[in-house]
Amino acid sequence: IYTIIFLALAVFIFLRLRSVLGQRTGRERPPYDPYAARDAVRSPATDKVVTLPPRPAEPAPSRPVEVAPPAADRWKGVAETGSSVASGLDAIVAADPAFDAKHFITGARAAYEMIVTAFAEGDRRQLRSLLSREVFDGFDAAITEREGRGETAETRFVSIDGSTITAAEVRARAAQITLRFVSKLVSATRDRSGNVIDGNAEKVTDVTDVWTFARDVSSRDPNWKVVATEAGQ
Repeated sequence: IYTIIFLALAVFIFLRLRSVLGQRTGRERPPYDPYAARDAVRSPATDKVVTLPPRPAEPAPSRPVEVAPPAADRWKGVAETGSSVASGLDAIVAADPAFDAKHFITGARAAYEMIVTAFAEGDRRQLRSLLSREVFDGFDAAITEREGRGETAETRFVSIDGSTITAAEVRARAAQITLRFVSKLVSATRDRSGNVIDGNAEKVTDVTDVWTFARDVSSRDPNWKVVATEAGQ
């Protein structure tokens, strides 16, 4: 009896749904697709595709225009306008547009400290990577003489107080920049017995050096090397 009751109820519900929702005739419009192309719509009367007029092209987003600093301000904080140093830096940029003077000075300061420390420690490998052949030969000879006497050197940097470009130029394919370093360091040389024979292991000394760095601007190697050193005043 329960089976008959449920069956009758199901038939009743089916008939009610059919009367409310209707039957498919094959002419129903497809459901709306929000992701379909929007350059065409359908006409309710003829069900034909009606092409819409093309939309105006949207302007491309503008990018900020990079403006090169005026020539008068290019070397601000590095060299005086109209000076020979500024002219030399202009020549280097003309040969190597990627050159950045402030970045160069930062790297030169780091190299200066590494070279002075490597010389004191007798680290020839480090020196060879930072010096030209001629300058390395001079440093190597000094280290060999010191080792032959059984002496050791101690150098500790306290600070680098100044690093000023004093000359800049391009010779053939080589860019050359000379810097004057003013630094404070503790330096001493000891004999075989450990006695201080030069310098002072407890005193801070002011030191001025004038070094020249060079790089072949036609080379893909971005590294600069020291090609000349001298004590400054």
